[in-house]
Amino acid sequence: MEDPILKTVNVTKIYNQGKQNEVVPVRNASLTVEEGTAVVLQGPSGSGKTTLLSMIGCQIKPTYGEIVVKGKQVSKLPEKFANLHKREHIGFVFQQFHLISDLSVLDNIILPLLPSGIPPGERKCRAEELLEEFELMPRKQFKVKDLSGGEQQRVAICRSLINGCSLLLADEPTAHLDGQLTIEFLKYMTHLKEKGYTILIASHDPAVFKNGMVDRIIEMNSGEIVS
Repeated sequence: MEDPILKTVNVTKIYNQGKQNEVVPVRNASLTVEEGTAVVLQGPSGSGKTTLLSMIGCQIKPTYGEIVVKGKQVSKLPEKFANLHKREHIGFVFQQFHLISDLSVLDNIILPLLPSGIPPGERKCRAEELLEEFELMPRKQFKVKDLSGGEQQRVAICRSLINGCSLLLADEPTAHLDGQLTIEFLKYMTHLKEKGYTILIASHDPAVFKNGMVDRIIEMNSGEIVS
């Protein structure tokens, strides 16, 4: 049996450790995610979903525990090497999108490729393939601030995929979407799963965790995985 694409072992995050205002948003979280599956981290606000997702995505380091992505223990890597591994293997769709509003759609999508030394022609080619796939080609030269919320989210998804990642993380991706846009988002996630991507979504939206593409739900509460 192949190793899982993602494994966490007793992952804990502590802020202000040992002080009066110590906070432990995630405690002893262990999970595995198999390649090609779609998994939802489910739980109420404050349950630790976003913090755990941020540690898996190398946005923050755990205080204790191990995180293994594509066979490499990213939690123990120096920041430079963790960022390189993240760039190669992990895409992250943030709740607030984190796009640059005054840049064009095309430039936002290309941005993660700039440190890689990939020639401009290839960068543009990769971006345009994603623009076609996510039905954004007519918006290519629009500034992001002139797009709808659903279009901005598709730009954010394209940007997260531009490096050729295999693991896609999404933090509360439907929090600011209406019912129709949520259906569209889930359509695109189903499409990516069919292409072989592994998807891990943090969400408390029933439309997400009850969707047919989801293989497994991991429930969190008060910073712990409860089922």
